[in-house]
Amino acid sequence: MTGESLGQVASQTAENIRLSQSRTSLPVFRPLIGIDKEETIATARRIGTYEISILPYEDCCVLFSPKHPILKPKFDELSQYYISLDLDNLILNAVEHAEKKAIRFTDALREYGLDAPE
Repeated sequence: MTGESLGQVASQTAENIRLSQSRTSLPVFRPLIGIDKEETIATARRIGTYEISILPYEDCCVLFSPKHPILKPKFDELSQYYISLDLDNLILNAVEHAEKKAIRFTDALREYGLDAPE
């Protein structure tokens, strides 16, 4: 499941979304795909996740986003780059070395000094 919303940011074009899921045969669920930013914010407020979602930290989107993303990638050319990354072995290695941790949402909110919903 992803948080992608079509056109929300420059990299979330139909072409880029197609490319990003091209190496999997598994279904990719995108519950926010047709929801605009204001609807997403309203939903986050309603379900109690908005406050934690706006905390200042650099996530992978910020760290790895190019200054000028490609809006319409050349699918065949970039698919070859995906293949050259040898993702199957990288994923297998990540799964083999993964650690399982349980973090309660309310505990995370309290850690940042926020009120947990009742």
